[in-house]
Amino acid sequence: MQPWSAPLSGRFDEVVFESTVLKDNPLHDPYQRPLWIYLPPGYDDEPARRYPAVYMIQGLTGQLDMWRNRSAFRKNFPELADELFAKKEAPPCIIVWVDCWTSYGGSQFVDSPATGKYHTYLCDEIVPWIDAHYRTLAERDHRGIAGKSSGGYGAMITPMLRPDLWGGLATHAGDALFETCYLPDFRNSIRTIQDRYEGSYEKFWQSFQSRVAFTQSGDEGPMNDWCMAACYSAEPDGTVRLPYDLETGALIPEIWERWLAWDPVRMAPKHAESLRSMKAIYIDAGNRDQYFLDLGAKAFYKTLKQLGVNDVHFELFDGTHSAIEYRYPISLKYLAERLAS
Repeated sequence: MQPWSAPLSGRFDEVVFESTVLKDNPLHDPYQRPLWIYLPPGYDDEPARRYPAVYMIQGLTGQLDMWRNRSAFRKNFPELADELFAKKEAPPCIIVWVDCWTSYGGSQFVDSPATGKYHTYLCDEIVPWIDAHYRTLAERDHRGIAGKSSGGYGAMITPMLRPDLWGGLATHAGDALFETCYLPDFRNSIRTIQDRYEGSYEKFWQSFQSRVAFTQSGDEGPMNDWCMAACYSAEPDGTVRLPYDLETGALIPEIWERWLAWDPVRMAPKHAESLRSMKAIYIDAGNRDQYFLDLGAKAFYKTLKQLGVNDVHFELFDGTHSAIEYRYPISLKYLAERLAS
């Protein structure tokens, strides 16, 4: 049964991918993961034609089926993407939705001893499998990655880490400028842990996992902080190191520096040559983003300009962090036009 209100013009394949690198991951999360592949109208009619590919990655707490969520009176992103290609408003491309969820809420699309090898999973397992099973233009200049929030973060850092694979990126309100998007919320998380969980993250997770998630106010902050620490500052043995003292709230400089090393704004200068070689960079955010990720978007864009990365689409639109699926076809069109040539 189609989950959409109207049949798609393109084809939608849903497979279960069995990962080798996610087996025995530290959280014992599934290593068999859903993988969605959208094939544009005409794919089956032109067996010799090859297409650029855009990989879509999700925000924190997102799982693949959430891409089908529908806001009132709106189409969801698979429908919007299909409409874009059906109307021939953009060069056709293959879209790949990749699941990198973890039981902490997400992976930030990095390899971590506390969560698993999700960067390797995406780059070294999923990409080659897609190229082997679908008619992609299997070069970096025809491959892009896009996402919102944590997905936007992954879209920024993944091409910097693997410029051999990725020629384009689109980030919608991606995590960036960590002192504005993470640090201000630390104090609320610390108070929640102190007041409700006797200063213990272990007791927080025992409570969180024993009830319906997010049914107590304040759940979001501790969950987010712990998940980010698991991705950015875990020890080789998987021990999660928080960047603050749970008793006083004081920053722990050496741990906070490990977080900052993963900030796209700070990573960019080290990857300037790779960024200058990209065929497509798209950045946007709502000017009323609840997490102030518009500031991170502006900081990332400013850094790119300072590095001589000039061919960038940047936009602050009137909106928040929520219900911005209508922005995704704009970046998809931008990527498709540049990755097709």
